[in-house]
Amino acid sequence: MELCSCSTTTLTFLQFKTSLLSPISSISLSNPLIQPSNKKNRLFNSHKPLSSSRQFSFLQAPCPRSPTRFVVSASTAALDAVKDQLPADIEVKETQEPNSRVRLSVEVPPVVCEDCYKRVMNEFMKQAKVPGFRPGKKVPENILISYVGKQNVQKATIESILKRTLPHAMSSVTGRALKDSICIVTKFSDMEETYSSLNYLRYDIVVDVAPEVNWIPENGYRNLKVVVEIDSDIDAQKAAEQELRRRHKSLGSLRIPTDRGLQIGDVAILDISATTIDQDESNVQKIPSAESKGFHFDTEDGDKVLPGFLDSIIGIQRGETKSFPLVFPESWKQENLRGVHAQFTVECKELFYRDLPELDDSIADKLLPGCTTLEQVKKSLLQKCLEVEQTAKEQATDNAILDQLRKMIEVDIPQSLFEEQGRQLYGAKLLQIQANMKLNEQQLASLSSPKAVNEYLENQKENITSVIKQNLAIGDIFKRENLQFSTEDLVEEVENSIAEFKRHKQEYDEERVREQVQEILEGAKVLEWLREHAEIQYITR
Repeated sequence: MELCSCSTTTLTFLQFKTSLLSPISSISLSNPLIQPSNKKNRLFNSHKPLSSSRQFSFLQAPCPRSPTRFVVSASTAALDAVKDQLPADIEVKETQEPNSRVRLSVEVPPVVCEDCYKRVMNEFMKQAKVPGFRPGKKVPENILISYVGKQNVQKATIESILKRTLPHAMSSVTGRALKDSICIVTKFSDMEETYSSLNYLRYDIVVDVAPEVNWIPENGYRNLKVVVEIDSDIDAQKAAEQELRRRHKSLGSLRIPTDRGLQIGDVAILDISATTIDQDESNVQKIPSAESKGFHFDTEDGDKVLPGFLDSIIGIQRGETKSFPLVFPESWKQENLRGVHAQFTVECKELFYRDLPELDDSIADKLLPGCTTLEQVKKSLLQKCLEVEQTAKEQATDNAILDQLRKMIEVDIPQSLFEEQGRQLYGAKLLQIQANMKLNEQQLASLSSPKAVNEYLENQKENITSVIKQNLAIGDIFKRENLQFSTEDLVEEVENSIAEFKRHKQEYDEERVREQVQEILEGAKVLEWLREHAEIQYITR
């Protein structure tokens, strides 16, 4: 049980816009009595960062539910150039399935099968070294089959049929098939049985196709109305004043008062514990997360702790213990603590007051190097906080727009797209963990196991789905409005992403990096366009 809860970051589109937002409070969010703010952090907050392709090799999305070894790349199947002229047409029946999946039922006539059989036999004739026959000399068919093996000839023939007919079968989904999602789902043993008994071949292919985006209402994004909530904590003037005070306090010395108790402005080191208040004393329970030994409490941050806590300990002296009741407000972030009546016990272990230098021009350079006057310090801090405020405002606007977009579309998400997006998100998360914690091989292996990845996909299903809907909405708007970005921007961002891969010593697919960078640049253009055309209202909370 916690007495404080950190706000959860919200997925947004533009990680590559680096945030200037930085914490200005010296109070740690791990303190048990602090009620954290609900502001949204702009840092590392993208569902498709420029580096989102920095996924580990084990996170490559597999072809979903493939019961056979025949897995064909969409790019291979879609190349008309590899189509071999067939002696007869094949029959293909297309059936729509859920999750933007198409089933292609293929029937290959005997004449095509016979042609493939002849080709296979010619190849065996060229390669086989049959005893008693000179190289290149024609070997009777029955002897060649006996030497190679009838079953091997049959398997090779079926594989030849598949290789030659698959590009023809895929013609109807060319340009729509998602990469790495094409699978032959008919068992090879079933194909062998059909071919051996009937001399023709049947097989089924399933392929995920690009989902259709349906806007509700149609083209509703062109009349977007967005309400953006701005956290009062990012107010530039207030933030600048707090930062100046923080810097001023850092220049002071802590001294021990000898003849008084705690006052506003002091710093105390406290041991804190709490129990629930109940008329039935046998039902009294400890509140573990409220227990803290050596808690450094700055009284100037009294507005960040449980209401009434500061007032209850004013006047406490070093070595003294106070006990008092408090009630957690109904607005408290932890739902399980709302309305709870608690009895706090606080012991003051140490007590200090700050001996601060005069806040004037004489300490300007110490407050902010390069400044000669206090006025310069104030102006510089305000300017930086104004930049932070603007950045946070832009981020909040992007968040609100993206939230609105995904609510306005209906889309049947393919399973392969879901798995690929989930693995990208997990890969980016794991890469960040590895960079921060320097995981060893055993830890990395555990986190990269199929079980860990699948658990993430299951637990983050709603989040991954939201990310995909945002991506699809953005891509659809980019095409509809004929938006563009420069080649120079694309090249620069691709190079930056690849440099990040190399810095982290990670494998990468340059083509995939380029694709994902392109999606990010498209997103930037779309959000820029939407901000210009949307009706945006800002409110402060």
